[in-house]
Amino acid sequence: MNRGIAFKPALAGLALAFALTGVQAAEGKRVDVLLVGGGIMSSTLAVWLNELEPGWSMEMIERLDKVAEESSNGWNNAGTGHSALAELNYTPEKDGKIDISKAVEINESFQVTRQFLAWQVKQGVLKNPRSFINATPHMSFVWGDDNIRFLRKRYEALQASPLFKPMQYSQDNAQIAKWVPLMMEGRDPNQKLAVTWTPIGTDVNFGEITRQYVAYLQTRPNFDLKLSSEVQDITRNDDGSWHVEYKNLKDGSTSATDAKFLFIGAGGAALPLLQKSGIPEAKEYAGFPVGGSFLVTENAAIADRHMAKAYGIASTGAPPMSVPHLDTRVLDGKRVILFGPFATFSTKFLKEGSLLDLFGSMTLHNSWPMVRVGVREFDLVQYLIGQVMQSDDDRFAALQTYFPHAKKEDWRLWQAGQRV
Repeated sequence: MNRGIAFKPALAGLALAFALTGVQAAEGKRVDVLLVGGGIMSSTLAVWLNELEPGWSMEMIERLDKVAEESSNGWNNAGTGHSALAELNYTPEKDGKIDISKAVEINESFQVTRQFLAWQVKQGVLKNPRSFINATPHMSFVWGDDNIRFLRKRYEALQASPLFKPMQYSQDNAQIAKWVPLMMEGRDPNQKLAVTWTPIGTDVNFGEITRQYVAYLQTRPNFDLKLSSEVQDITRNDDGSWHVEYKNLKDGSTSATDAKFLFIGAGGAALPLLQKSGIPEAKEYAGFPVGGSFLVTENAAIADRHMAKAYGIASTGAPPMSVPHLDTRVLDGKRVILFGPFATFSTKFLKEGSLLDLFGSMTLHNSWPMVRVGVREFDLVQYLIGQVMQSDDDRFAALQTYFPHAKKEDWRLWQAGQRV
């Protein structure tokens, strides 16, 4: 939701219960760090801490049978390696001027991520960079006079930063056809278009990074991975450490671990876990689940002719995660194309969650704020209702605005991850 990960900002923004104490609890298994969730967030933090504090003991708890099966899974997110090269929502227009500050911040953060990944390759933690990151041009693709004017101003503003110097701008349909032939074949030759094209973009498989991180961590004597294990309760010990009880979903057995540090990197499930922890901040938060689906083609004759992440402009009221894009992905060594996302609704907080997740998270403290947000964000509510009511023909018509010659038989609908 994925979207891509920028290391430091993502850690800062993640739902987090974190405590430091100099004394460990008196009973149960004891570790320095307990990580809940087997995704990119927990695994990145674990690799980082293993390097900084190699003597620390760590335990990771994941409720599914494998790591990286929820939002970190390559099929459940866009995998862009977001760097603001194509995402127009990072450069809003204010008082007639394009504000590029957020775009620069996002791009700088992703450069830090790339440095971190490169260091892990050098250290032997990650293997074969092509298995998880591949050069993929990033493109903004718009039509309509107002959108073309905006894109031109955005391009000119971004040229002030060296991070965006490789970006090219064009309104020449012949040039655009050289970059993305499938998007131009069958299109009205009189349609006014504008694009920006940046060849240094990437496609990132964060699920593969997670799997390689965890595989490395499992070679370390101070790391323990608990799969098929679900956290049942979190309490604070008298000394400030955390007592976490969890259940093995295979055999029903229960275990407990006491930890100096507790990191909750459980995606949508972070909210109910924070509520279990009893920290005061958790009372003020509510979560609303939004899912997404994509049209997917694995037809090599199509995928091999489109090499770009081509982003458009989001509909009125749509969240940034819903910006339409015709997206080249490299998953499990194979090139595929995704188009979407189309918003879906479920009361689950995780793709493999429970339909009771939303209702179980509602309390006297957060129910009224949820209602107020729904009223204030009425455009978003309308957008979500419209998306849920879309038919297969509606979704295919949206695809044809980006790929005019698309054929229904080449595409299938894929339910991606849940976000909260």
